[in-house]
Amino acid sequence: NTLWLEPPFQCDYGVNIHFGEKCFVNFNCVFLDVCEIRLGSHVQIGPAVQILAPLHPLGAEQRRHEEYGRPVTIGDDVWIGGGAILCPGVTVGARSVIGAGSVVTRSIPEGVLAVGNP
Repeated sequence: NTLWLEPPFQCDYGVNIHFGEKCFVNFNCVFLDVCEIRLGSHVQIGPAVQILAPLHPLGAEQRRHEEYGRPVTIGDDVWIGGGAILCPGVTVGARSVIGAGSVVTRSIPEGVLAVGNP
């Protein structure tokens, strides 16, 4: 298992992040791993990418006391362009490309180019 991680890198816990073979994570990435974040093999992450697993209740009173999350899964051979944000619960299918600056709010199928707010 080979991981190339360029600092600075920030995460909540670190123990909930799982990397496949030969992954690359560029500068200034943030992985909030309140639950599992799983990257397949040969994944390339551009600079300033955020992978966010935490969720909070919509009600203000509940937000004071509760936090939970939904796992994020990234398939093999995925490339995530710089500044992209992956929201809680999404899956990015194998061989897909997430364009720079994209905000991913729903799962992406295998083998597609997703740009903007897919």
